[in-house]
Amino acid sequence: MLRVFRLLAAALSLFLIVPFAGAQEHQPQGQGQEQRRPRAEARDAQALPPESVTRHTLQLPGRTLSFTATAGHLTLADPQGAPQAEIGFVAYTRDDSDPATRPVTFAVNGGPGASSAYLHLLAVGPWLLPLDGATISPSAPPALVPNDETWLDFTDLVFIDPPGTGYSRVVGGDPVRERFYSVQGDIDGLAAFVMRWLKEKNRLMSPKFFTGESYGGFRGPLLAQKLQSDQGIGFSGLVLVSPVFDFDWLDQGAGALWINAAVLPSLAATNLSRNGPVTRNALKDAEAYASGDYLVDLMRGLQDKEAVERVSRRVAELTGLSPEVSRRLAGRIDMRAAQRELRRGSSEIVSAYDTNVAIADPNPNAQVSRFEDPVLDGMTAPLTSAIIHHLTHTLNYKAEGRYSLLNGSVNGAWRWGGGRNGPENLEELRQALSLDGKMRVLVTHGFTDLVTPYFASQLLLNQLPDLGPQKRVGLTVYEGGHMFYSRQASRQAFKADVQRLFDEALQARAADNKD
Repeated sequence: MLRVFRLLAAALSLFLIVPFAGAQEHQPQGQGQEQRRPRAEARDAQALPPESVTRHTLQLPGRTLSFTATAGHLTLADPQGAPQAEIGFVAYTRDDSDPATRPVTFAVNGGPGASSAYLHLLAVGPWLLPLDGATISPSAPPALVPNDETWLDFTDLVFIDPPGTGYSRVVGGDPVRERFYSVQGDIDGLAAFVMRWLKEKNRLMSPKFFTGESYGGFRGPLLAQKLQSDQGIGFSGLVLVSPVFDFDWLDQGAGALWINAAVLPSLAATNLSRNGPVTRNALKDAEAYASGDYLVDLMRGLQDKEAVERVSRRVAELTGLSPEVSRRLAGRIDMRAAQRELRRGSSEIVSAYDTNVAIADPNPNAQVSRFEDPVLDGMTAPLTSAIIHHLTHTLNYKAEGRYSLLNGSVNGAWRWGGGRNGPENLEELRQALSLDGKMRVLVTHGFTDLVTPYFASQLLLNQLPDLGPQKRVGLTVYEGGHMFYSRQASRQAFKADVQRLFDEALQARAADNKD
């Protein structure tokens, strides 16, 4: 999630992955030292506290939840027992359930460089930070309330902060940091964490699920395939929230015309949302045009004036942009242009994460304006305050040092892989689904998200083969943007759809056990 729109605006560099093969499932006896000895003492002086276990009861509409919360960290070590990383987590487990049959869900956010506080406090956990509305203020009260839509009703929850986010950190020196801050090293570390947690908490028999947002959604298929092939763990289901499936699709510059086709339905949804709720059915014409005549005319190029005129006129009709603006941009509306042009008349900037959330343009008369994102930057302060207060006071986990909600240095240092192509996970998704005929996948998006537009996922998922007689991959789109779950109605619908996926996956598992 961490400033993905800035990442997607820049060309992917050609990085070299150093595979992370050192994450082990055991806890070393000693604290260990970093490779740079002068820094080891400073790290020991602010060692993360031991696990804090607290018990809670929440009164929610129609039910009472009694559960145990565990806040702590697991230390991953290399084969020689030297610590590599301390990975923070918060787990919520129901007190009135059988661990052998109770599902457990591992949750991560994206970036890379974002902590799990977004899913934790805005969507899934037992407490909620209310941020619903047309604007999000950095000075909004960070007070939490009981979350009526918590998934704790049907699954235990483990929120993971990858190294460099939250209080989690690399303790093995720069070479180890480079391995963790890479596509494959990140997955290796997460896989080691999942196995380690399941073993230590005696949950290997539990049905296992995963949810991840944005880059966290990108992680899902990679982690599922890694656990299947390397750790002997199978996820029963994946819930991918506003995910990226193929970075090449979203980061090829002006020559990648499918990007315009992928974004157009979200711009049309923005226009429709001015008059009420949006549905896929209402966007049927926009989707058909985006993947048909629009793409054909874009391929004809700027030299074909008749094609440019057709595109400009139709795009203006669908998006509500003025015909003059659409013609000036030749019907090719990129994300940055949309942020300024959608509300140019009122001198407002819309969020790339949700085009229905806006702030005043700080430079309304300038040709180019520098501005913070109304959603991502607007929620940073209240969410950071809320998660720190929650950990410290509600969960009694009193860690020293900075809590990194969004860590730009992680994002900037990320190693995306070698070769000429950006990373993608559709191959891992195909392999995981093919190997496990019981696994279910739910892909979710918000209609007015320009960062990871829903139609990009739809077009890519259309390329999957059947992989069996049952439809096991679905895509659902909700009112709102990248963090659609900040809207109560969308959060309610989201929970219902996720619970349905869990029920289907568990029924398939039960049928398999009978066989």
